[in-house]
Parts: sequence; C-alpha cells; structure tokens
Amino acid sequence: MRVGRTQEEMRQRHLSEVLRRVHAEGPLTRAALGERLGLNRSTIMSLIADLAGAGLVSEEKPAETGRAGRPSLVVTPEPERIYGLAFDVAVDGVTAARVGLGGRILARRAAPRPRAVLDLDDVVAVLAEFGRDLAADAGPDAVCVGVGASYCGMVRPDGTVRYGPFLGWADQPFGQDLAARLGLGLPVEVGNEAHLGAVAEHTRGAGTGLDDLIYLHGDVGVGGGIIVGGKLLDGAGGYGCEVGHMVVNPFDGRRCLCGSRGCLEAEVGEEALLDYAGRAHDLVGRDGIREVVALAEAGDARAAEAVDRIGDWLGVGVVNLINLFNPAVVVFGGMLRDLFDGTSPRVRARIEAHVLPVSRERVRLATAALGDDTTLVGAAELAFAELLTDPLTTLEARTAQAARLSRRA
Repeated sequence: MRVGRTQEEMRQRHLSEVLRRVHAEGPLTRAALGERLGLNRSTIMSLIADLAGAGLVSEEKPAETGRAGRPSLVVTPEPERIYGLAFDVAVDGVTAARVGLGGRILARRAAPRPRAVLDLDDVVAVLAEFGRDLAADAGPDAVCVGVGASYCGMVRPDGTVRYGPFLGWADQPFGQDLAARLGLGLPVEVGNEAHLGAVAEHTRGAGTGLDDLIYLHGDVGVGGGIIVGGKLLDGAGGYGCEVGHMVVNPFDGRRCLCGSRGCLEAEVGEEALLDYAGRAHDLVGRDGIREVVALAEAGDARAAEAVDRIGDWLGVGVVNLINLFNPAVVVFGGMLRDLFDGTSPRVRARIEAHVLPVSRERVRLATAALGDDTTLVGAAELAFAELLTDPLTTLEARTAQAARLSRRA
C-alpha cells in the first residue's frame, strides 16, 4: 500500500514540476523538459499526456529548425482555458485582471481610489464587480483555478489585513469579504504587495534564474520582499521583511506613521520627496513623484537636491540589506522605479563606500522588469499556487465547483 502511495505522490510531484516549468518559462520542448527535470523520454511523454488530457497544456510542432531528425514537440500552457483572477489594492488605485496560465494578462479593469480612512466595503464592491465581469467574459469552457490579491499593508495568512498604515485598515477581513462578494466559491489568497512583487520578479522578471534577490516597492511608503535560496522570507506571522521600517536615521529622522522616527520609508517616501522639493502642498501621488523627477531633470535645483537626498537615504537602506543578505540583484519597483535614474548614483556611491567588498562584487541594481504590473503578477501567482502544486486534483475540484455554480444560476 505504501509503495503505491509513494509512486502516486512521485507522479503528482512530477506533474507539478512539468506544469510549473511551462507556466514560468513558457513553451518548452519535450526534450527540454526532460533535461531540466532529469526525467526520461517515456516519463515526460506520459506526464504531458495527462496534462494535455486535462486541458492544462497543448502540444504543437516547433518551427523549422533545419536540423536532421524528428523535432521534439513543444509543450505550451493553455491560458485562454485556464486562468486566475488577480487583484491589486494600492494607495491610489485598484486593479483587477484575468491572467492566463503562463502569466499573460488577458484582460484588466482599473479604478482610482481616494485616500479614505476606511474604505473596505467600497474597495471590495469595486473589485468584486470587476472580478465577476472578467470571469463572465472568459468564455463557457474557461476555468478559474484561483484568486489572488495584493494589498499595500501587513496581511495575515487568513487574508485579514492586519495593518494598513496609510489607509486606516486594521484587522479588516479583506480576503473573506472579497471571496463572499465574488460568489465564485473560491477563497481569495491575499499577500503583501512587496512580498508578491518579489515573487513575480523572481519568477518572470528581473530576478529570473536567480535564487537571491531583494525587491523594494515604493508607493506612499516603502515595502520589501526578500528571496533567499529561492524562497520568500515572510516571518513567523507573515510580517517579515518590513524594510520600510528599518531605522536609517535614528537621531534627527522624520516622523514615521508607525510611531518611530527615521524609518527608511519616512526618509525616502512620497511625503519626504515632495517636502524636500517644496511641493508638499500642491502635488500628491505617483503623478507628483514624476513631476518632481521631471523638474530635477530640467534643472530645478530644489527638486534635484530632493532627489539626491532621497537617493542618499535609500542608499543607506540598500547597503544594510546587501550586507545582511548578499543578494544577486536589488530590484526597484513602484515609485522607486520612477526615481531610479535620479537616485542610483547616490545609492551606488553608498554601496561603494559601505558594502563589504565580497558582497558588492557581483550585486547589481535593476528596475522591475514587469513594470507597474509587478504586484498584480505576484497576486496571480497566488491564484495559481494550488494548481501548480497538484494540477489534476485542483483542476477537477475547480471544474466541479464551476459546474455547481452554473446549475444554480
């Protein structure tokens, strides 16, 4: 009995590995899959047949290669039939998307969001409407295999927003409420935006192929996601890597919303930049950040000094992170991507002056390759997580759930 169970578990693991590769890397030949996974030709053929039979992948002949012999068939994910719903809640806007297996965004909806004190009901209502519309437009044969959401704050594993410092959310049942309003019979997995940004950039962005990276996400404040040995560091309660609250200026630092002084996000966030540029009273949000950057590039002395000052404090934070974690790459996303060109000289100067020589030899700085979709793509990876772990069982359950809902409609 145990031998049979072990063989079944091994096959399930191999199915997971094949689908995970195709999802992350795109179309791959049978031969490439066998080589990457260390599996023989007959085993790979059998696994692909199971996945294709379930409608998760398809096979097609490759383009002409000019080589002799029979070419290996190309295995491709089925994004139109198999999809996840992804949601992103940022300070100034909300986004929803239908994302196909393989990571391609097929359709999206977006809306601005006022900086309200507590707007859980409003956010859930908007996202639920977007999600239902996206699911309805997917087609009768399409299957939603999961739902993931990114939120700009501290999130418990059960989908409760523990703390959203810029929005007034505390102990809000975001995941549970959104799942109920969507009415798809699926749970909503919720993660911190910077954590999910790190996962996205590691899976299909600037950190592809690297096991150690740091992702820094700028919104109003600064969040961080750290991957070590290919795994996300999330801490005992899921609140790890709050790099925005790393103290970089303890003596005369700016007041942070967390109650401390001199936190990284207090020194380099939106409020600090606009204040230093003398534009705190007439600019706000991402547009405000970009206007200060444009002013600095055009030669405005005060704006240029503000960007330099932000870059210097950002450099202090990056130095500490590199010395602690020895990453291969530090990726800058969100508004930090807008500031990268202006701040990177100061950041690099800090690295040169203060990072251990052995750690700075190979580290590089990069902007998020996925652009403003980084956190949304990370939310989609949450939506696909269960399918990628156990493809056939999960798909069977999701298909049955969709059929039950259809009969009730």
